[in-house]
Amino acid sequence: MTLEPLLRFLHIASVTLWVGGMFFAYVCLRPSAAELLEPPQRLRLWQRVFARFFVWVWGAVMLIPLSGLILLGRVGFAAAPLNWHLMLASGLIMIAIYLYVVTGPYATLKRAVAAEDWKAGGAALNRIRQAVGTNLALGVLTIALATLGRWLA
Repeated sequence: MTLEPLLRFLHIASVTLWVGGMFFAYVCLRPSAAELLEPPQRLRLWQRVFARFFVWVWGAVMLIPLSGLILLGRVGFAAAPLNWHLMLASGLIMIAIYLYVVTGPYATLKRAVAAEDWKAGGAALNRIRQAVGTNLALGVLTIALATLGRWLA
């Protein structure tokens, strides 16, 4: 038995966790929290949700490129289909956006919640919302490239 099935599983499971988590947060949790919670409670909730979710995303951010590059290396970079190269590019952009969120607006959100600076926290949460929206769209595009790539690329 080769490692390929395990690598594919880790790759797909990590993508599912990350993109599915963003979908849930953006489409389900965000509007519900905005309807039900006042800014202080909403910002505290988001800070704690991100603290838990980002632990899992760090794992995904490591496993996705590692497994993808190993699978790509088995075929050869030059021999890989165009959609694989496009998946790699979109994945790297997604990782860059994630790193921006964690080191920029999420760090600001944590400080703002600790200081009970709800205005700064709201502004940081809005920047996170925009970045997650972009990453969610890129994640769906990446999944389309993975599954429909031969027809799209």
